[in-house]
This record gives sequence, structure tokens and C-alpha cells, in this order.
Amino acid sequence: MASDDRVCVGAIAGAFGVRGEVRLKSFCADPEAIADYAPLWSEDGARSFDVTLTRAIANGLAARLSGVTTKEQADALKGARLFAGRDRLPALGDDEFYHADLIGMVVLDTGGTVLGKVQAVLNHGAGDLLEVNAPGLKDTVLLPFTRASVPTVDLATRRIIADPPEGLFDGLFDGG
Repeated sequence: MASDDRVCVGAIAGAFGVRGEVRLKSFCADPEAIADYAPLWSEDGARSFDVTLTRAIANGLAARLSGVTTKEQADALKGARLFAGRDRLPALGDDEFYHADLIGMVVLDTGGTVLGKVQAVLNHGAGDLLEVNAPGLKDTVLLPFTRASVPTVDLATRRIIADPPEGLFDGLFDGG
């Protein structure tokens, strides 16, 4: 399965207990839906896992993964990101995007000036932010991912048109 055909839906935070269960962090809007997207694949696509959720736990879910039967096997997977086939995921509505699709997109202002590329999509509780890596800067810029600040996302051309809040990118261009 090509990496473009997969979307990261979770990560393994380590072992849970001594019988091979794992602590699973779900990146899905409905955390328990992660099991519906199985089989889940390792990042390199070499391993796949069926998933059985066993219970909700602090900061995630306890789960059993096929082929993982010991605490040592579960510990060895700590930090592993899990991917689902795009064809297993629900269709998105208008103005909904998978974070994986936004990463790497070029961001331009409404005049066509390149502002940078999306490095990550963050959410600290008050809405999504696009972390934009602007050319020539050591620090990134956090652009609110709202209709006002990001009026256009064109997945076909991999371009985002942004109308950033005043002052957000000041001093980055025109020698300013």
C-alpha cells in the first residue's frame, strides 16, 4: 500500500498491563472509531494489525493488536504510528480535510506571494492551527485554520490561499 493511500490514525504509547495490551492514542474525531479502520499498518507498511479495543483509559484506549501477546512485544511498539488505508476512512464533507493531506502544501497570500509550506497541523483546544515554515525563517508561523484566514484549500494543486491576520507575517518579506 503506497504511503499516499494511508492516513495516520493513531500511535502506540506503550504497553498496558502484562498480557500484551497496548496504550493506544487515537487521532480520530471519534476515538473508538480507530478499530473500525483496521487493519492498521505500521509506518513502513511491513506489519498490519487487527485492533480490538478493551477499555477507555487515561489519555487513550487499551487495545489488543493481532500478533502482540506479551508485554515485551507491546513495549517494542512504543512510539509506533498506525496508519489506515484511505479507502477505509469515512468520506469527508465540504471544508473538511485530513491533516495528512494539508502537510506539505504551499501557502500563498491572496496576492500570490509564497508564505511557506505547512509543516504540521496543531490543535491546542481552541481550533486548528497550520504551522507554516516560512522561507528564510528559523521559527515557524502559526496560522489559524479558519475560513477567514484560509479561504481556499485546493487539494488538487496542493495549494492553500491564506488571508492571514494583520501583522502575522510582517517583516518576513520585502526586507521589512
